Amino acid sequence: MSGAPDIYAQIVHSPPGRVLARQLGLPMPVRLERHRPGAGTVSGPVLVGAAPGGRLLPAIERTLEEIRAPKAAVGAPPKALVFDATGISESRQLLELHRFFHPSVSSLQPSGRVLVTGTRPEGLPPRHATAQRALEGFTRSLGKEIGRGVTVQLVYVAQGCSEQMLDSTVRFLLSPKSAYVSGQVVRISEAVAPVPEQLDWEKPLRGRLALVTGASRGIGRAIAQTLRRDGANLMLLDVPALSAELSRLASALGGQTIELDITEDDAPRRIAERLASGLDIVVHNAGITRDRTLAKMPEDRWSAVVEVNLTAQERINEELLSRGLLAANGRVICVSSMSGIAGNAGQTNYATSKAGVIGMVQALAGELASRQATINAVAPGFIETQMTAKMPFGLREAGRRMNSMAQGGLPVDVAETIAWLANPASSGVNGNVIRVCGQSLLGA
Repeated sequence: MSGAPDIYAQIVHSPPGRVLARQLGLPMPVRLERHRPGAGTVSGPVLVGAAPGGRLLPAIERTLEEIRAPKAAVGAPPKALVFDATGISESRQLLELHRFFHPSVSSLQPSGRVLVTGTRPEGLPPRHATAQRALEGFTRSLGKEIGRGVTVQLVYVAQGCSEQMLDSTVRFLLSPKSAYVSGQVVRISEAVAPVPEQLDWEKPLRGRLALVTGASRGIGRAIAQTLRRDGANLMLLDVPALSAELSRLASALGGQTIELDITEDDAPRRIAERLASGLDIVVHNAGITRDRTLAKMPEDRWSAVVEVNLTAQERINEELLSRGLLAANGRVICVSSMSGIAGNAGQTNYATSKAGVIGMVQALAGELASRQATINAVAPGFIETQMTAKMPFGLREAGRRMNSMAQGGLPVDVAETIAWLANPASSGVNGNVIRVCGQSLLGA
């Protein structure tokens, strides 16, 4: 089920409301373009550039050719701008960013895409690392300037990393699937496992088994639907109280179900026994809130949130990994939250648990890589769900407007990001936390 209607957006999109909003300088949320079955990866021409000596330009051009992205004609409004900044090795060369974007950025089409690639600064000589780190300030600021539903991303690719590792990320970030992802920094390392040679980009998860917790409603439901769209077989988990909804979803998607409370002592063992033949993808989506200021929060409210949102994920991971059930090129994908990054009044328990999820991802990335697998997290901002529909009107409106898109995201936005991380071609994306927040003005 969706969240509460966005009355403000409906008003400012009406003819009189549009005039009034412009006169008063009010936010004008654009109707974001999202994925449509059968549509191409990029719906318009792409303008590509590079600083002298850029090493990723050939790989970018190969991907654009494979997705049949048209090249931008001189003077025509582009749908996407892609710039390889890996050739920038000292601060004066940052002028190359201005030279490429200054003439073209204002002509970008609505719901356009900006993608900058760079080299991971770690291990570079000081001046080189300084210039590459500067790219983060540029992309995040540009994302807050453009508006019109345009997203701006930075992708760092480690030196010596196979250029093939860029492919799935470029496809995702240039497509409507990334509609509510902006201002992000993606770090790509060498692949933890070989990428399948003959990958079906329409069904990249074909034959792979995915466990999704908290699957019956909201974001979990969208995750299940999106992974199934991409070909995955599903094991859907939720609490017994939601068994009817879970069963209907599983029936519609041809999946199986596990009905249990993940905080129970024997829950990890029972899950592992149902997955005794192994699995490819684990999506830790189950989560709860029990909001109250710390001074008024009883211990049971604190413990319940931490147990569901964090400790259960740790216990399930430990059980699956100790039994060797996660397949090669496997994925563990965790749902964190912007609250875990920026904090939120009345949510010390929730923010603690979601920050802990980020810590878990960072702590386990090396171990998962040694097992030929990856672990990443998504951190949603304001997403239109049943939960946010129950928020007081003022808080709900603030949540919707305080991002570069001036609107709330949809559950499918989180699901699409998880599907990208689950893709077998994303085996160089490990230890990342990707914010699905429309570039929140706080914490991002």
